Amino acid sequence: MATTPKAPIVDRDLIRELTELLDETGLTEIEIEQDGQRVRVARNVSAASAPPAPRAVAAPTPQPVAESVAAPIDPSKHPGVVTSPMVGTAYAAPEPGAKPFIEIGTQVKAGDTLLVVEAMKTMNQIPAPRAGSVIQILFEDGQPVEFGEPLVIIE
Repeated sequence: MATTPKAPIVDRDLIRELTELLDETGLTEIEIEQDGQRVRVARNVSAASAPPAPRAVAAPTPQPVAESVAAPIDPSKHPGVVTSPMVGTAYAAPEPGAKPFIEIGTQVKAGDTLLVVEAMKTMNQIPAPRAGSVIQILFEDGQPVEFGEPLVIIE
């Protein structure tokens, strides 16, 4: 008696909706998880058309050896990096024209709001995972961010 493999259930409407969201926001990938089912939609983008803004901000400049220790080469490998837990649009302040949640040098406590990421019309506060001083802000206000993208570095 042969058993047929169970075909995965694919929600084509959800995939279409996520694809439209990619088109609207200009993002290269989006991933959601609901009821134990994970869906990831991504598009290939040539390196010339995708500006690496956060990485360009963190690019090291020639400095004396003593200062180069404080300037991380790859922000994603820094032990104090805070990454985006979702795909969305990052905002530095609670509303347009308001004072930003953080600036370089701001002392934060664990749980303090660092920024807001809007995803699917929901504003999600991104808390500081630990106390420390903000040494780098790697996102631009109002710009799309991707899952796992470095946003802030706290030391």
